[in-house]
Amino acid sequence: MDVFENIEKRIKKVSKFMELSEEEKDYLLKPKFIHQSKLKINNKEFLAWRIIHNNSLGPGKGGIRFHENVSKDEIMSLSFWMSLKNSLVGLPYGGAKGGIKVNTQNFSKKELEELSREYIKAFHKFLGKNKDIPAPDVNTNSQIMSWMLDEFEKIKGHHEPAMITGKPLDMGGCFIREEATAAGGKIILEQFLNKINKKPEEIKIAVQGFGNVGMNIAKLLHINNYNVVAVSDVRGGIFFREGLDIKKVINHSNKTGSVINFENSKNISNDELLSLDIDVLIPAAIENQITEKNVKDIKAKYILELANGPITFNAEETLLKNGVIVIPDILANSGGVIASYCEWSNNRSGQIYFKEEMEKVLRNKIINAFHRVYEFYQEKKNENSEFDMRTAAYIIAIKRILNVTKIRGGFS
Repeated sequence: MDVFENIEKRIKKVSKFMELSEEEKDYLLKPKFIHQSKLKINNKEFLAWRIIHNNSLGPGKGGIRFHENVSKDEIMSLSFWMSLKNSLVGLPYGGAKGGIKVNTQNFSKKELEELSREYIKAFHKFLGKNKDIPAPDVNTNSQIMSWMLDEFEKIKGHHEPAMITGKPLDMGGCFIREEATAAGGKIILEQFLNKINKKPEEIKIAVQGFGNVGMNIAKLLHINNYNVVAVSDVRGGIFFREGLDIKKVINHSNKTGSVINFENSKNISNDELLSLDIDVLIPAAIENQITEKNVKDIKAKYILELANGPITFNAEETLLKNGVIVIPDILANSGGVIASYCEWSNNRSGQIYFKEEMEKVLRNKIINAFHRVYEFYQEKKNENSEFDMRTAAYIIAIKRILNVTKIRGGFS
C-alpha cells in the first residue's frame, strides 16, 4: 500500500468525528506545491522533490532525506505529517518535505557535496526563511545542511542562515538539535506513564531502528533507569531480557557497524523485535513497519511512534481493537522540529539562546501538546470506543489549520 493511502483512510476516519466537508478533505489531502527535478551527478540522474503540503500557518518546514526508496508518495505523506505536527505543537509553520531518490552509501565526500548543492540549485526559488525551511532527515546531517546553506547564499548573494536548520553550531545551529527528537519522545513517554501510574523500572522497552533517533532514545531511557531489552538496526537486532547496557551497545555499534553480535545478548531479526513480549515498542526507523502481515504478532501494550508513519491504517485498527495504545508520530517525534524552531528564531532575530533556554522551550511545548491530546482522548473515548490518541491529535492539528485558512478567506 502507498503511504498516502493510509493518510486518506485516516482523514476519512477523522472526518466522522469532525464532519469535514468534501472541500475541506480535498484541501487537507492536496499538497499546495509539488516541485520535482532531476539532479545530474557523474552522468547519472537522480529524481528529487520538494513538496509543500500547506502554508496557511507559515512557511513550509520539513527535512530532506537521501534514500533509494524516496518517492513522490512518500514525500507527500511526510509533508502532510509535518503540517499536522507543526500545527499540533503550536509552531508558526506549514508542512513541507524533500528528498532525493539515491543510495549514497558509496559516494565520496566530494560527490555528496555536489549532490547537496545540486539540490539547492534545483529548488532555491522555492526556499527561504519566509518560504520553506529545510532540515536534516534520513541520511542527511549538519554538514549537508552547511553545503546547502552555502550554495543558497551564493545564488542569492546574501547571508540567510534562517533558510535552513540543523546546521553546525558555528554556523548558527541549535545546541539541542541532535537529541531533540529522542528527548521529546522521552518526555512524552514520561508523561504518558505518569497518567497510567507506571514507573520506568516496571516496564520493558524495545527500540526498532538505531540511527540518530533510535540510538538517542535508547541512551536517554537507559540513563533514566528504563529497561531497554532490545534494539535493532538494518542488519538485525539484539535482545537481553534483563536489560541492555546501551552505552556499551553504542560503543559496539560504532566499532562493528551494527548492534548484532553484542556480548551476552541474543541476535534477533527486526521482525522478531516487533513481536517481543514487552510493554513499550518504539518504532524509530521508517514508515510501514507494522502492517496487516505482522500486526497479529504484536504483543506490546503501548507503541511510541518516533518514526513517521510506522503503522499502516488497517494494522492500527487491529491494534486498537486489541487494546494497544498508540502514541502518534505527530506528537511523539515533534521534538526535532521544536528544536529547529529555536534555531530558526535565533537566526532571524540575531539573539543567542542558551542550551537551557532551548530545553525549556522544547519541554514546555511538547508537554503542553501531550496534555491537550491526552485529555481530549480521555474525554472522547468514553463517548466512542473508536476514538484513539491519533484521532485526538489529528483533530486538534486540523482544526487550527482549517481555522486559519477560514480566517484568511478560504472556503468562502
